[in-house]
Amino acid sequence: MDIIIVSGLSGAGKSRVAAVLEDMDFYCVDNMPVSMMPKFAELCLATHGRYERVALVTDVRALEDSDELFKTFEEMREIGCGHKILFVEAEIETIVRRYKETRRRHPLDMAGLSIEDAVKKEKEMLALVREQADEIIDTTGMTLNKLQRQLFKRFMGGHEYKALSVSIKSFGFKYGLPIEADLLFDVRFMPNPYYIDGLKEKTGLDDLVKDYVFGMEQSNEFFTRLCDMLDFLLPHYIEEGKRYLVVCIGCTGGKHRSPAMAQALSEYFSEQGYPVDCIHRDIEKDG
Repeated sequence: MDIIIVSGLSGAGKSRVAAVLEDMDFYCVDNMPVSMMPKFAELCLATHGRYERVALVTDVRALEDSDELFKTFEEMREIGCGHKILFVEAEIETIVRRYKETRRRHPLDMAGLSIEDAVKKEKEMLALVREQADEIIDTTGMTLNKLQRQLFKRFMGGHEYKALSVSIKSFGFKYGLPIEADLLFDVRFMPNPYYIDGLKEKTGLDDLVKDYVFGMEQSNEFFTRLCDMLDFLLPHYIEEGKRYLVVCIGCTGGKHRSPAMAQALSEYFSEQGYPVDCIHRDIEKDG
């Protein structure tokens, strides 16, 4: 087990890095005291795989000196827990601008330094940590999407990264609109299996109902056009930093047409490499 130690300059984006790692299913702890890291690593090892992906964020306020951190790493290795240091930095001008925009105080500002001098002092204090880093990310001018891709490439084994999780939900209009919808589509224009003998009591997840729904020309054309539109939209949502998209498909009762369409859409985007979950809100309701 390797724990990722996220260190670096204040204002360079360590918190944002932690947020992205959390989206990648890492268990992240911010500002953990260095002295507690070996005990925390021991507890993670005791879970026997429950916490395989762990990231600990530390900054200059948690360090008496760099030697303390390296001694801690040695203690972790002795109990069978390795580590990788991810050092996050940015140009001094960028960090100064960020602090001015957010009106936050730099951790070393208490020493009476200007923001620029505080950043320079912090760089000196963390020079040895940077020298020992396994990965260095410079966030100057970096978009959220690029940061996501960088982290996924470095810590997820080089698999193709889809930065957007898609949730596809079927529902019945008679039970109300889903308030969480980002995109909502109405498939009540399709012939309704509810009125076909032998299909009323089945659902859109049954093969007979799916065959009936997709046996209609308008259903297949709608599905093709919907996939084309979402193929266009999703990369643009990713570029803007959107991480979750909820696509809702509705029919009258949410039992036949919308579950069949939602399931087909879920399978399509899963094949494209997107993390997808499919929920059928009203499929068990009567009518």
